[in-house]
Amino acid sequence: MDAVAESYFERQPGPSDPELLDSYSRTVTRLAEQVGPATAKIEVSRAGAGDEHHPGNTGAGSGFVFTPDGFIITNSHVVAGAQRIQVTLPGGETHRARLVGEDPHTDIAVVSILARDIPSVTFGASRSLKVGSIAVAIGNPFGLSFTVTAGVVSATGRTLRTQTGRLVDDVIQTDAALNPGNSGGPLVGSDGRVIGVNTAMFVPAQGISFAIAIDTAKQIALRLMSEGVIRRGYLGLGAQTVPIATRLRRHFGLEPATGAFIVAVEPQSPASRAGLREGDLIVRLGDTAVGGVDDLHRVLMDQVAQQPTEISVIRGVALERLIIVPSIDSK
Repeated sequence: MDAVAESYFERQPGPSDPELLDSYSRTVTRLAEQVGPATAKIEVSRAGAGDEHHPGNTGAGSGFVFTPDGFIITNSHVVAGAQRIQVTLPGGETHRARLVGEDPHTDIAVVSILARDIPSVTFGASRSLKVGSIAVAIGNPFGLSFTVTAGVVSATGRTLRTQTGRLVDDVIQTDAALNPGNSGGPLVGSDGRVIGVNTAMFVPAQGISFAIAIDTAKQIALRLMSEGVIRRGYLGLGAQTVPIATRLRRHFGLEPATGAFIVAVEPQSPASRAGLREGDLIVRLGDTAVGGVDDLHRVLMDQVAQQPTEISVIRGVALERLIIVPSIDSK
């Protein structure tokens, strides 16, 4: 580097390390103050001695209020099998909660309390998340009230196997530390909007945690509020939303810019029997264009199971049309 260049860089003002840390701290503090009042502690009581997934007869987790009249999102595994659900809000007031509905397939549940005009969160859009974005997890680990951990979005589009054995698609990976009791709490982006539902930590490793993308969670939550259950066809595959190459879109006349890329196929599943493979890119199911995992979920929730349905996939540079028979999702 010559003297002129060195002189130029020396003259450029920039934030110091303490200034950067202070800005980061202010951001995390702001997010905690913004979302913390809507984050709840959830305690459950179960009958009997429990089972391998729910040892003992009590459990605890987190959740967050998403309507001012007391509807709360949490994880399905937090409230599964509960005979009594108690919600404690940050102000200390406790409420007996009612289970509105749960979906073990996506590990999402909705409970409600009798309340009015209580603080609630604002949903973000997880589809637009970028790796490296700030991610703040709020919850109640080990039963402790209101704990905040911060990190970044490490990856998007992950596939996670739930306790039921099913695959959840488009999961967010983060390095924001999670512990037992954080499950069901909000994962918050830098704008204060919820981008995910904290659901698991990867026990064998350090600094790897997961959250259900909010685009999936709010879709499931709204259906649970209206119907109480999720009825869907089951394909037996894991997928993530990926962009479609422009030349392929133009060649095949595809409207969505993205599709559902298959990352796993369950043995002896409808997907396996139909001839679907890892690496196939789903672009249509029945009469509906599939622009990603959320579209696929929507079609399956409206799809009549056990009906032969055409599924279109891009395999390599060819467009393949196969017949699939979704089974009834009994889990």
